[in-house]
Amino acid sequence: MKPTFLNTEKKESFKTWRFRTLMNWYPMYFGTGGKILFWAGDSSEVHLRLKLSLWTYNAVGTIFGGSLFSAADPFYMLMLMRALGPAYVVWDKTAHIRFKKPAKGKLYALLIITPDDLQNIKHQVKEFGHAAKTFSIQWMDKDQVVHAEIERQVYIADKEFYQKKKGHTQTAKF
Repeated sequence: MKPTFLNTEKKESFKTWRFRTLMNWYPMYFGTGGKILFWAGDSSEVHLRLKLSLWTYNAVGTIFGGSLFSAADPFYMLMLMRALGPAYVVWDKTAHIRFKKPAKGKLYALLIITPDDLQNIKHQVKEFGHAAKTFSIQWMDKDQVVHAEIERQVYIADKEFYQKKKGHTQTAKF
């Protein structure tokens, strides 16, 4: 049962349900020990769970830091790719984790992209050709005690701008 802070008014579409189900069985994500509990139909909200298990257990009996980091890895990039559509290029740029408290039970993360986030990103991309946005992810227990906080910066560009930039910076010279 999900904690109450993960309750949402949003609905999951068949497309996002199918994507979520496939991602949960994708070996690279399955190996993190994480589980996607919900993916909003408009890709503006994702709920994650991570629990202590054979996959996530470390030497001192708590959830491995690498599991905390990797179980939250691809989501803001994927959410933005789905929300913005094919006219944009989206890449993870940087990430940083702060461990706050060891975890022995289930942890949850709520990832949200607001309409203002999307509007600001689109405005910056229109004006400059590209943008960078930093999102914060908190791994919390059922009582909302934060055990780890991750900052992820995502790079977003207009596809045309990105192709021109890529062409200039990735030309091999022998």
